[in-house]
Amino acid sequence: MAENKTKKNDGSVQEFLDSVDNPKRQADAFKILGLMKDVTGEEPVMWGKSLVGFGSYDYKYASGREGSWFRVGFSPRKASMTLYIMPGFDRYDELLGELGKYKTGKSCLYINKLEDVNFDVLRELVKQSDELMKNK
Repeated sequence: MAENKTKKNDGSVQEFLDSVDNPKRQADAFKILGLMKDVTGEEPVMWGKSLVGFGSYDYKYASGREGSWFRVGFSPRKASMTLYIMPGFDRYDELLGELGKYKTGKSCLYINKLEDVNFDVLRELVKQSDELMKNK
């Protein structure tokens, strides 16, 4: 069975965020870092080369594949800031309706600029997601 290529490591979150080329994206990344540290009570950890994660949980699929992953995390990608909301978005319709301008994937929330979203609503979304994943 193949292992996850993206794993928790001892890379420096500070160095990673300092290396973000776009000054606006870098500033937004540091704001997300502060939000997630505050909400989770966890220290940030690098996962792979470009993901910043907080906390962790273990999973096992019906196929037998298992591993560990962060409860919430983010990555300042070139195209957008990507936040990882691990339970997905089905239960968050009301919050998403108040969030502002964003796109979603299965567990990814894509934000172009933080000023495009309501930061308090984003904080609540991250908080609820983290709490749900703590109980998995």
